[in-house]
Amino acid sequence: MQTITVTSPDEYTAALAAHPRLLVDFYKDNCPGCRMLDLSLDKFAATESAAGVALLKVKMELVGEDFFRDHGLRQTPTLALYRDGNEVARLPGFQSPAQVETAVRNSL
Repeated sequence: MQTITVTSPDEYTAALAAHPRLLVDFYKDNCPGCRMLDLSLDKFAATESAAGVALLKVKMELVGEDFFRDHGLRQTPTLALYRDGNEVARLPGFQSPAQVETAVRNSL
């Protein structure tokens, strides 16, 4: 699984257009659940379901609170799954590796 870090809204838009199967991790630094989710994503990355999926890391401190609000995000962490540029699922809060894998298999 390829991991891409976004530092601006323009990079976010470009990544959505460039990757047909995208798992987006919306997070911030001072979030314990975000750090725990990173562990889940590391374990998910080692599964067969992660093949062909790009992980996009979007940090609130870099892209800004307005960007998060404009995307309807109410908490961190939040995972969003995109297929061909369209959001197909959103998972707020911590997710276990199994929950991430199930969501990706069912949505992407």
